[in-house]
Amino acid sequence: MAIKIILAGPRGRMGKEAVYMIDGTADFELVACLDHKYDGQTLGDLEDFDNGWNVPIYTDIEKCFADQKADVFVDLTVPEAGYKHTKAALNHGIRPVVGTTGYTREQLEELKQLAKEKQSGCIIAPNFAIGAVLMMKFAKMAAAYFPDVEIIEKHHDQKLDAPSGTAKKTAELIQEVRKSKKQGHASEEETIQGARGADFDGMRIHSMRLPGLVAHQEVVFGGAGQTLTIQHDSMNRASFMDGIRECVYQVMDLDELIYGLENVL
Repeated sequence: MAIKIILAGPRGRMGKEAVYMIDGTADFELVACLDHKYDGQTLGDLEDFDNGWNVPIYTDIEKCFADQKADVFVDLTVPEAGYKHTKAALNHGIRPVVGTTGYTREQLEELKQLAKEKQSGCIIAPNFAIGAVLMMKFAKMAAAYFPDVEIIEKHHDQKLDAPSGTAKKTAELIQEVRKSKKQGHASEEETIQGARGADFDGMRIHSMRLPGLVAHQEVVFGGAGQTLTIQHDSMNRASFMDGIRECVYQVMDLDELIYGLENVL
């Protein structure tokens, strides 16, 4: 039996890729979409999709979940909406797979407790690209030997949060094996505020936002007489679809919230 899916954000660049990924997966069925516009219309009514897409669009999440029987809710929107959507899905017994970044620790803890209470699977992944997950894992391995590290993340200029969820997740993984230290010269001074990037436990995170970029990250380690760079590049949003597909399968067998694709693979 097909896994029935409701998708939030079908008109976004990630959302459009997800629509076609769901349609192209034999075990999946897209039953509805959630959007902030076009209530009562179908995907086929929109110029980005052909008129054969008879998938209803809702603007009211409660009505959407009440009208449509679904197994999984895929959210590819923005942090403020994604947080509310995830809570609503869990309360309706629908398993969320969330690619929205920018959640606070408090929000993640609240969602974790709610998933536990509802005994429902939930996956929140800062990055669905399998290569990006490997990049983070390799960075954690390297940090045990190279404690001096800076993270440079580059994204398109429409991204709302900085640093990216992937950069923060990478820093958290590094923090698990790296002894806390302040990097750089003890008397270092920023002559222009922010020049050294964000300070996370002494390591620095730099965010770049430019048109033409999709999602890119470098983790640069420095040691005596050497540097090591671990880099991942997503050239287009198709790079995220294998991870989303795998999460939809995996979330059906979970009864808790999992944060990070590396904990799913």
